[in-house]
Amino acid sequence: MNLLRSILHTLFMAVTVVPWALAVLIAAPFLNSTQIYWMCARWLKLAVDGGTVILGIKNHVIGFENLPVGSTAPAVLLVKHQSTWETFSMPALMPHPLAYVFKKELLYVPFFGWAMGRMDMIHIDRSKRAQAFNKVVEQGQRLLNQGTWVIMFPEGTRIPRGEKGNYKSGGTRLAVETGAPVIPIAVSSAKCWPRKAFVKKPGTVEFSIGKPIPSAGRQPDELMREVEAWIEAEMRRLDPDAYPNG
Repeated sequence: MNLLRSILHTLFMAVTVVPWALAVLIAAPFLNSTQIYWMCARWLKLAVDGGTVILGIKNHVIGFENLPVGSTAPAVLLVKHQSTWETFSMPALMPHPLAYVFKKELLYVPFFGWAMGRMDMIHIDRSKRAQAFNKVVEQGQRLLNQGTWVIMFPEGTRIPRGEKGNYKSGGTRLAVETGAPVIPIAVSSAKCWPRKAFVKKPGTVEFSIGKPIPSAGRQPDELMREVEAWIEAEMRRLDPDAYPNG
């Protein structure tokens, strides 16, 4: 049954993304960046809602009260990364436009990547690290000033359930450079959508939003250690079965 559900959800996303992406490409010249974002975010919400109906995966969010208040209040969201589910869910859940920092190769993915290319996000060339970070700071500052929150996965890639990746300080470096607070977010998505797995399982994915951590006067590495400690401790609270040794 889970295999059948997974096939149906994959087909659902494939069938809906093509007309939606074409609509974005056609409408983009006549829309501003915020309008394009919400047009794309509606498809992501459709994919998440489809996951709830077809796969039986539900989201439960705690800590909404920890998000900054105000249309231009800045924030750098640093999120635990276990699967594609949180990539789709975050724009569907957050009240502000988000700007992902992602490798430019994703822009070449048919339809999905083409639509992403019309959004005001930060795509980088990972082979040019110094230039890439300068671009992240420059574009990140502009986006934060206009009320768009920057979202990054500090582990850099999807991490198997119960494991911890190498937390990189790019997100906290951006926060320190721009003065934006950091919002740590723990996500237990691998319980339902394991890393690189085609077959998904029904269940509830917990999103836990931590309190803002000020970046003023902090060192990026030291700030990232605090973010890492909070996220990993919260992961053990959200999904204790994945951490039998605590």
